[in-house]
Order: sequence, then structure tokens, then C-alpha cells
Amino acid sequence: MTSKLQQLHDAGQAVWLDFVDRKFLSEGGLKTLVAEDGLTGVTSNPSIFEKAMGSGDTYDQGFDAFLKQADASVVDTYEHEAIADIKAAADDLRPAYDKLDGRDGYVSLEVSPYLALRTEETVAEAQRLWAAVDRPNLMVKVPGTEAGVPAIRRLIGDGLNINVTLLFSLSAYEAVAEAYLAGLEARVKQGAPIDRIASVASFFVSRIDAQIDKAIDERVKAGDPQADALKALRGKVAIANAKLAYVHYQQLIASDRWHALAAKGAMPQRLLWASTGTKDPAYPDTLYIDTLIGPDTVNTMPPKTMDAFRDHGTVHETLTEDVEGARHILAEADRLGLDLAGVTAKLVDNGVTLFADAADTLLGAVAGKRETFLGDRLNRLSADLPASLEEAVKARLETARAEAWSRRLWAADATLWTGGDEAKWLGWLAAGKGEQVDSGELAGIGEEARAFKDAVLLGMGGSSLGPEVLSLILGSRAGQPKLHVLDTTDPGQIGTVLAAIDPAETLFIVSSKSGSTMEPELLRAFFFDKAGKRGDHFIAVTDPGSNLEKTAKADGFAHVVAGDPAIGGRYSVLSAFGMVPAAVIGVDVPAFFAASAPMVFSCGPDVPPGANSGVHLGAILGEAAVAGRDKLTIVTSPALRPFGAWLEQLLAESTGKQGKGIVPVDLEPLGAAESYGTDRLFACLTLAGDEDADTTAKLKALADAGQPIVSIEIARRELIGQEFFRWEIATAVAGAVIGIDPFDQPDVEDAKVATRKLVDAYEASGALDPETALVDDGTIALYAPGDPEFAATDARAVLATHLASLRPGDYLGLLAYIERDGEHEAAIARMRVAIRDAKAVATVAGFGPRFLHSTGQAYKGGPATGVFIEITRDADPDLAIPGHRATFGTVQLAQARGDLDVLATRGQRVLRVHLKTGDVAALEALLAAALSA
Repeated sequence: MTSKLQQLHDAGQAVWLDFVDRKFLSEGGLKTLVAEDGLTGVTSNPSIFEKAMGSGDTYDQGFDAFLKQADASVVDTYEHEAIADIKAAADDLRPAYDKLDGRDGYVSLEVSPYLALRTEETVAEAQRLWAAVDRPNLMVKVPGTEAGVPAIRRLIGDGLNINVTLLFSLSAYEAVAEAYLAGLEARVKQGAPIDRIASVASFFVSRIDAQIDKAIDERVKAGDPQADALKALRGKVAIANAKLAYVHYQQLIASDRWHALAAKGAMPQRLLWASTGTKDPAYPDTLYIDTLIGPDTVNTMPPKTMDAFRDHGTVHETLTEDVEGARHILAEADRLGLDLAGVTAKLVDNGVTLFADAADTLLGAVAGKRETFLGDRLNRLSADLPASLEEAVKARLETARAEAWSRRLWAADATLWTGGDEAKWLGWLAAGKGEQVDSGELAGIGEEARAFKDAVLLGMGGSSLGPEVLSLILGSRAGQPKLHVLDTTDPGQIGTVLAAIDPAETLFIVSSKSGSTMEPELLRAFFFDKAGKRGDHFIAVTDPGSNLEKTAKADGFAHVVAGDPAIGGRYSVLSAFGMVPAAVIGVDVPAFFAASAPMVFSCGPDVPPGANSGVHLGAILGEAAVAGRDKLTIVTSPALRPFGAWLEQLLAESTGKQGKGIVPVDLEPLGAAESYGTDRLFACLTLAGDEDADTTAKLKALADAGQPIVSIEIARRELIGQEFFRWEIATAVAGAVIGIDPFDQPDVEDAKVATRKLVDAYEASGALDPETALVDDGTIALYAPGDPEFAATDARAVLATHLASLRPGDYLGLLAYIERDGEHEAAIARMRVAIRDAKAVATVAGFGPRFLHSTGQAYKGGPATGVFIEITRDADPDLAIPGHRATFGTVQLAQARGDLDVLATRGQRVLRVHLKTGDVAALEALLAAALSA
């Protein structure tokens, strides 16, 4: 007996399957339907592929094989498998296509739903997919939106087969039909053939009734006086709408305009009935097939509906029956105020959203599969959060998904933040892909560097912190110079580096984006003099047109490497500012970016927020800060210890402003659970094989106590680049959650201005402005700007009063304008532990002026919850600066005093402890006494 589906074909209606699955294809399911039911087409969409790829293991072998060749983006991973299925379906349908001379036998593949409102991108995407599938019986699905119509016209004119989707209204169909005719006419005018171009206009049916019926039921339930008339329209409006669309089709193909095209071999754009599964169980499950049968149409059915029609469908030409009745139904719908035009317009918007939602689900599922098969090529992130924070993060991720944060970030949409100039500062996205550097140039610099025993980087903030992390974690390759990083004006630290090198055998890298930052410029003058003014021993890394570029060219520097003005300093580690020093120490830069690429892909625009590693982390950081957990405590395994200094700047300078932000807490030794308040979020980065048992035990105790912990596992040191990029994305997203611009630093300049005033005064007079100490016992002098509220004259009592102002949620900062060395770092760590354990507050620490270009922004512009102890001392010995009256020691003290003044004006509680003997142990003893008091 002939299948009822075959009978539909004989009645002039093509049967297409709304389903694709690899197992179904590989087991011959499609071929069987072609042979037994006369099936002549297949449609697909993201929802269909999500069901196929997201569950089970059918596609796992394909994913694994593809990713073993090379890592790829999530959308490329999906498309590789989807296109393979589409090609297979096209090949199964090719006999039907050939037999019917191209009038049928098509498989459809949809352009990205995210492009539904963008014409140019839709055209480009359709052309790309057409070339990728490379089958004549492909139809590219394009939405019939306002932006889609001109795309359809152009694509038909380019000779592509197009399946127009998301049609609900007669007016939309008429616009699409016009676009098809105009596209064919454009080809005729070009002298191009039109006899093998096919198109269908997919008219959605059941969704209309679902909305109309809902409105009817609500009005009937409310006792509408027109209840009987309303009930008479249930389940009929969509069918009537479709019948009148078919009337328009008949009129069109009867026109002289169409006959002229048909004479040249044009095929009509058939109406395709989509969304044919019934939504209301009260209706027959074959309703939207039985009532819409007519010549030169297509009905695309999901497998369940196809099975139902095969079993009990009715084959009869119903599409042209009672057209006047259809007109009456639509007239009644209009009379009764059912607003069909409004319903169909809303359905288009909803359809775009639903298709995008389906794409999100699909790509999220593929992202999960991709991570599984990448194994240890991708750094792993997990989070153990309290229930309230977990719920807030989930809600934020759903908001971010619905509002397309991943795509908007990569599209430089400033409205993701404040709508200001954020779009100007997103060059770091391209830098993460290795697009900001010239690998050949870097390889040459690396080879030249082998002639030097040492290299010294002279920079500040982002120009120095990233390179320092790379040098300390990756180390110098054999035969390459050892890198020393100087981001200070401390004469002791400068002297230590000078003593460790021979300037005649040293390569100097002067790194400054603006080219006018004071510290790198003073260091350049100092070491240029020490190196005998040998310009060929110097490299400059700076933005184009800077003063440093001019100086470097004038002094004959070996290289002047350009930065990208669209990258802020703290986001610059993957640009020339990080990669030039990396090349100098022998890092294989292309291999470094290849190792970093998996994370770049995992944070890409095609990865929905819930599966996007960077966005997920950013949501945690941002929601934690909003909830009062604004102290991000950085915990690392020993080998990753240097990473915290870079992360401090990124987070503090990006988010600490307008009284909001995240205060990063680095190098604070872990303590017992009772030492921590409810203002903490812990981030633990661990290198495989570098685990510390004590740290692991303490973290477990913290988790058990309800503290939120984010854990990141890094398989190899070479994957540290992944964390640079992940945290950059996360910081940008956290800024969006908090509601600030994460790319400006409005408070950093204030300390610079205060410093310049003091230094300029010194250059003029040979002395800094005098100041009066609160206490001076010959060993320690205490200072506080403005009108301090310290009644005591005893140093211990003053410090005790200062510490007593700490409240829950505050943090204590030790700002040390002294040499950054192991002895001082250990002493400061001990003091931090003592304060934290005594006061249960977070503690931060920085060496000045290094932190001024890093965490200093958060201290001044972030939450006014800081209590600061600034540490200074008289430089002995000091170092002269060529061409300046001021010494390095003078500049450093001016920076400390300027910094303290600005902190005080921002409402922070500040005290400066000046070590007259330079002995930090004196402060440590004083602090212990103050705490005991």
C-alpha cells in the first residue's frame, strides 16, 4: 500500500523532515524515508542540533577527532559536525534532487540566529555556509525579518538557494516573495542563469493559534459577551492565514512578471508550512497537515507528526477549499480585536529570541563537550559558593545570556558598561589571539638578546607586572639573558639591580605606554648613563608618537616596538608590552599563544555566559562584590606566587572607583577559618604537582566554614597565558556587574600630580616642604595629613588608636616605600598575619611607588573602608638622577607624601610611619605592642 506521506507527494505537496541526527543518518533512516515515503527534503535548526549533539555520545568521536587536529572555537566545533550531517543529508537526498531536476531534494542549514537583525552579517554568513557545505541541494535558512529581506534579495541574486524562515504574517510573506522576484530579476539583468535557484517561504502555523487561542480562552473565562464568537475561532485563525498566503502565491505565479521569469527557467518560491505539530491536545495531531494540502507546497514535519500522519492522516486538497470562509475567519478575528497583526509581529520577535535561546543551549552543550575532549590543554575552573551567592551568580549568568553579554563584549558594545568610551579600550581581545605582535620581529629580538648576559626592564604598572610574572614563572631559556624588573624609585632596589649586572653586557627594555611616565623615564636616564649611552643596548616598547619613541629614535635604540593605543596598561601583558620581554628570555611566542588559545576560545563571543569561563568567573567576582564580599583573597601554589601581583593591578585598577570595587588581597598567608569575616572571596590557583598540603587543608576548612572559593587548576607553567586572558575577561564582566567602566583609572593621576608638585618644589629649592610629626622618638616618627584626630603623643598609643578604627568589612593596608626584598616581604607578611588574626580584617600590602600604578586606584577610588599604614625611611645610600637635582630617594619620599595626602582626601584613614634608622623591625615591634594594647 502506498504510504500516506507518498500520497501527499502525489497530491503535489512535498514532505520534508524537520529533524537531523547522525545516528539516524548513519543507520540509513533518511534513505528509508526517501524510498518508502517519498520524502524530498530535510530542515534543521539549532534546537534540533542541540538535541542531537548535547545529549548522549553520538558526536563524541567527531568532536574528539576534530579537536585533536587543533583546538577551535565552539562555533567552529559545532559547525564541523553540523556541516558533516548536512552534507550527509544532502548526499542522501541527491538522487531525489537529480530525479526532480532541482525542483526538490533539499536540506536546510540556518544562519546564526544572532544575526537576524543584521543584514550584512547575514549575507556574509549565508555565503560562508554555502561554500562550506558545497552541495547544490543546500538551502540556507534566512529569517524573514525586516533586516533579513534585503539579505534574501542579495543572496538570491548571488545564486544561493534560500529557505526563508520565521514568517507569520501575510505582509511579511509578501515582502519575502518580492525579494525573491527582485533577486531573480537582478540575476537576469546580469546575464546569470536562474533555472537552478530554489527557495521556500516557511510560514509558521501552530504558533499563531497557540497565541490566539490563549487570548480567546482568557476572554471567555473572563465572561466576554462575545464568548461564542470567540470560541468559534479556536484552532482556525492560523489555517485561514495560511490559506490566504497561498492565494497570494497563486496570484503571483499568474502574473506577467512571474511568467517572464518562468520563461527563463525560474522555479516558484514554494510556501512551506512549518511549526505543524499541534500545541493543543484537544486538536487532532495531524490538524496542520490535513488542512493545508495543496500543489507546489511543502510541509515540514517532526518525526512524531510524520508518524501520526502516516498512521491516520487524510490526503485531500484542502488548501484551496473555502477561501471565503478563511477571509471571514480573519475578518471575525479583526472584529473581535484579536489583533492578528500584533500577534504575528510579536511572534517574529519571540521567534528570534527563541532561536537565539536554542543556539545558546546548543553552543553551551558543545562548549561542555569541547572542554571534556581538550583535557589538560585547558585550565579548569570550579567554584564552591554559599547558596545565596550561587543563586545570585546563576541569576546573573541567565541575565547575561538573555542580554548577550559574551557577544556584546567582543562586539565592543559600550552599553555593556556605562556607555562611555569603553569601546576604545578593547584591543586586548585581539592581543589575546596574538594579533597585536609581530612574531617574526619578536623572534629576531630574542635572537639578538642572546648576546647579553642580563636584561633589565624599566617600567611601571602593566608594563612591568606582566613581564615579571612571565620571567618568574617561565624562567629564561638556556642562552637567553636573565630578566630583572625595575618598577621603582627606591634607591636600594635600583642599587641592588645595578650591583647584579654589568651594564656593558645588559640589554635594557624601557617600557611605557604613554612614554611620559615619570619612573621609567628617570630609570631610563639613570641606566642610559650607566651603559655609556649605548643606544644599541636599549629597546623601547611604547605607543606610537610618544615622547619615549622620539627619545629612543634620537638615541639610536636597537628597536622601538609599537604598542596598541586601544589597550590599557593593565590589559597589555599579551601585547608587545609582555611579549617583547618574553621573547628576550626565550619564550617561543607563537607556541605561547597556541597554548593560550583554548582559553581564548572558551571565553569567545560564541560561548554563552553559563559555559563561558571568563564570563562565569566575572559573574562570581561581580556578584560577590555587590554582596559585600569585595576582598578577593588570592591563594596560589608556590610556583604561581608571582601571578598575584599582576592580578592585583588588573582587579584593583579596573574595578576600584566611584566608591565601589574589588580589593585584591595578595600574599596574605592563609590562616584559620575564624580569622576571616564575611567580606571575603577566595581564588586559588594551583599548578599540577605544586600542591601544598597545608594550603589544601586550610582551604577545605574555609569551605567547610562557608567561605566562597574559586579553584583554578593549571596543568603546566606554559598555560599561564590562559589565566591572563581569563582574568581579563572576568574583570571586564565584573565591571559590568558592579556598574563601572573597567578600563579607566580616574584616581591614579591625583597621586602623580601631588608628587610632581613636591618634586618640582625640590628641583627649585633643594628641599621638600617641611612637615610636622605627631610623634618623633628618634627611631620612629609618625605623620598624618590634615587635622589628625590623635590625642596621644606616644607612638604605641597613636598606632593603637589607628588600628582601633578598624571595623568588620574594613581592610588594613601596609604601603611600604622601602626596598622590595625578601627580608622586607617576610616582615610585612608577619605584620599582616598579626593584624588579620587580631582584628579579623583583610590586609593588603604594596611596595611604593610600584603599587601607585596598581592597587593604588582601588585604595583611592574604591570603597572607603581602608585603614593605611604607610612606611617610609631616609634613603641611605641614595642615588643621583642624571640631569636632576632630586635624587631617587627624594622622588620616592615625595611620592609617599603625595600618596598619603590623596588617600586622606578620599576619606581613608591614614598614618605614615617614618623609620629614621631604616629598620623595619622597629615597626614590627611597635605594631605588636599596639595590638597587645
